[in-house]
Amino acid sequence: MTVIGASELILNPRGSVYHLDLLPEEIADTIITVGDPARVAKVSKYFDRIDFRQQNREFVTHTGYVGEKQLTVISTGIGTDNIDIVVNELDALVNIDLSNRIVKSKTKSLKFIRIGTSGSLQHDLPVDSFVASRYAIGMDNLMNFYEFSNNVYEKEMLIAFHNHVQEKHIAFTPYVTGCSPFLISKFETEFKQGITVTCPGFYGPQGRMLRGSLIFNDLLSTLSVFSFSGWPITNFEMETSGLYGLARLLGHEALSLSAIVANRIEKQFSNNAEGTIDKLIRVALEKITSD
Repeated sequence: MTVIGASELILNPRGSVYHLDLLPEEIADTIITVGDPARVAKVSKYFDRIDFRQQNREFVTHTGYVGEKQLTVISTGIGTDNIDIVVNELDALVNIDLSNRIVKSKTKSLKFIRIGTSGSLQHDLPVDSFVASRYAIGMDNLMNFYEFSNNVYEKEMLIAFHNHVQEKHIAFTPYVTGCSPFLISKFETEFKQGITVTCPGFYGPQGRMLRGSLIFNDLLSTLSVFSFSGWPITNFEMETSGLYGLARLLGHEALSLSAIVANRIEKQFSNNAEGTIDKLIRVALEKITSD
């Protein structure tokens, strides 16, 4: 067995993983991720009990129960760079013997459900609606640093997307990955399904121009008209592709759920974003704990 070096898997004095400051017994097998640290409490307030709380940097963790179902909710912060930290360290907690620094002979699969906010890229996907991301196209480059393979369908989607945007002389290498079929089967009602684009920023990479001029001026219209096998690009945000890619790479299940708080095509923003997010949390918890 290869021993993982101290500089590769960094542990805190209490033996916890470096950024999350968590031990294996402090997390559940079903993990809800949220971007905003303040949103952790907005999820866990619906738990019947909370057994564990932790905070380190932007990573807030609550573990508890809804009925007999144990759940962990953890904040990731914004972006796939943080997703890289969170998923790898949670995977290490269940699949690496931290005392010996070796990968366990029998690995465990976690279930990740992202509850986040997003912007719609379709006229008919209004604010205050919900999206379950069947596929994710990453414009963030994270999975290009890993040995990651696509199935034939995803390769065809990637080629079609690249051909669609190549005349814009894009300066990034997109990648494609899909959700967990098992998890998305629980969200067939109340949720629009489609392709989610993950961006490496909130302003220029999502077509917002404040003072800095943009290269990709017609980003929104270009993305909004793309579809593959009947799946349109429904929305974009900043974490889903990394979550899906790393979950598949490491043998986990993942699903991203988004509350649409902005319609970028109609230039509208929700008048009740917090209420919409709260409703998404309640619906998601009901479906997650129904098995």
